[in-house]
Parts: sequence; C-alpha cells; structure tokens
Amino acid sequence: MTRARGVAAPPGRESPGGRHSSVVFSDDRQWADHLAAFVRSGLQKCEQVRYFADTTAPERVMRALTDAGIDAAGAVTRGQLSVSVAAQTCLACSGFDPDAMIGMWFEAADAACAAGYRGLRAIGEMSWGARDIAGADRLLEYELRVHEEVFARLPLTAWCFYDRRLMTDEYVGLLASAHLTHRGEPHAGPALRVTPLADRPGLRMSGSAGYDTRDTVAAAAAVISGASDRQRELDLAALRHIDAASLAVLADAAAGQPGGSPLKVWQAPSPLRRLLQLFPELSSVVEVVDR
Repeated sequence: MTRARGVAAPPGRESPGGRHSSVVFSDDRQWADHLAAFVRSGLQKCEQVRYFADTTAPERVMRALTDAGIDAAGAVTRGQLSVSVAAQTCLACSGFDPDAMIGMWFEAADAACAAGYRGLRAIGEMSWGARDIAGADRLLEYELRVHEEVFARLPLTAWCFYDRRLMTDEYVGLLASAHLTHRGEPHAGPALRVTPLADRPGLRMSGSAGYDTRDTVAAAAAVISGASDRQRELDLAALRHIDAASLAVLADAAAGQPGGSPLKVWQAPSPLRRLLQLFPELSSVVEVVDR
C-alpha cells in the first residue's frame, strides 16, 4: 500500500530527480566502479545501504567492495549494509508489483531512520525486467511513478543498474530514459521516450507515439490513471507524432479518474490538435494549454 500523496520532500536533500539514476554499463570493471562509489558515499553519509542483486552472487558484491578498500563485512555486522537477492525481496511471491514495491520503499526508509541512519541508499539490478517474470511488463510504469510517489517524499537515493550484456539496447534505452539522471555509458533513445516532469507532477513524452510504442503509451496511461487530480499533466513539446489509438488510450485513462478534471496537455503537436478536431468528444478530457 502506498502512502497518501502530497507528503513534503525531506528538507535539505538533493532534488528527487538527482536521487533516482539509471546506471548503464557493459563490463565488470564499470559495474565494480559504480558499486564502490555508491556504497562508499552512503557509508560516509551515515546512510543505510542495500543492494538488490539479480544475476550477481551476493558474495561477489561483497568481494568487489572489499577489493575497493571498503570494510563491507564491518558494515554488514553493524547493520549498515545488506546484500540480498531480488527473487527473495521485490520479486518474491507472485512476481513484481509496483504498488507493493513502492510500499516496501516506505517501510525500508522508515526502518533505516528508526535505526538512526540519515536515510536509505539502494542499488537494484534491473536485468530481471528482460525475462519472463510476472509483472515485468509494469516495470516502466513503476519507474515513471517513483519520482513523485517515492523520491519526492523519502530520504532515499537509488541507482538502477542496467547491464547491456543481459538486456537489449532498445529495452535499456526505454527504461533508462524514464530516469531524470543518467550515469555510466550513454544509451540510445527509444522511439517514444517518457520521463517524469522534474518541476511538477506529470510526464513528458518525446518522439513518436504509434502502434510500435503501444506498450510505452500503456505505461504512461497507467501512471495517469492512478494519479491524483493534480498529476494529470503531459508536456508534449518534443512529441513529433501521435496516432488516434495512442491518444484514445491516454484520454481513457484521464476519463476514468474521479473528479472530472481533464488531462492537461502542454505544447500539443499538430497531429494531436488535428485528432481533437476529428474527434471533438475527446476535448472534454483533453485540455490543450499553450505556454
């Protein structure tokens, strides 16, 4: 269960966008360097650090930290560091559930603060998203939701590890693009990129929305459908094209929301404006706003 919306962001911390980063790498050295830098910083800042492994053995994580000069064993002993396997945590029971995962972050952050730490810091290996795991199709939805629902509210810093050896470039690009901060190797931009708005609740869509990107549109629609009234905003300044089916999916998501407020669309591209002329009934749930 997620917490009520509107909780104030923790004072004096880096912006939510800067605390949720994608990390793309393609060899073991890069993995170890990112790992050591992240964990060392968390230990120095008196944060609790958690590593959620997928394909990496926990013993290997500990060995890499020790090789980097970090007293990993001591951190584990005092409860500041833990290394667990995703299959036993976020993927336990019936697979991946974004709502359950968001609730887990609140519980974990509360526990870290109750133990006297200044916050929680976590790494998650995301390679499981490319496998046939129940709920993996909702991973993009989750990545888009956590900016507002988690990082704007909790003393949490998390890096999502994307290993190019285990995932296609297309899939890496799609998921990495859902983060506002990127580290490691550059990634190819997907045909349709969806990213949380940095300065207010909502989403930014860029590229082209059509049949080939229907899964991405569905993820954006899921965020809109589950959002509070103030979160139904889309910035489409960089969207080149959208087809009727994609617009209908987004409009249906807004129409199903209680409250009756339309989906506010900033800088709508000309194809969307033409569709609203062809289907005027959509104007009741889609409001075009020009800056």
